[in-house]
Amino acid sequence: MSVNLATDIKPISYIKTNAADIMKYVTERKKPIVITQNGEAKAVLVDIETYQETQDAFALLHLIKLAEKDIQNGDFEPAEKVFSDLRKEILENG
Repeated sequence: MSVNLATDIKPISYIKTNAADIMKYVTERKKPIVITQNGEAKAVLVDIETYQETQDAFALLHLIKLAEKDIQNGDFEPAEKVFSDLRKEILENG
């Protein structure tokens, strides 16, 4: 998801006067708009689907990080034991 400097960076004043067009652009093209204020980048506007995908990716990365920490601390069981225990439980509880 690259930013086109000519079309994807807009001042806040442009966003205010062209909000509907900007929303359509972001939603249809799935490209972010960088919003500037006083010549500095201040925010990024993205469509809701892209935002949700980003949040989901961060959540997954967080789970991986937690799992890596557990492994470093020795807080895990070998997969063979986990699957063996699950099979045993399934057979016992039908």
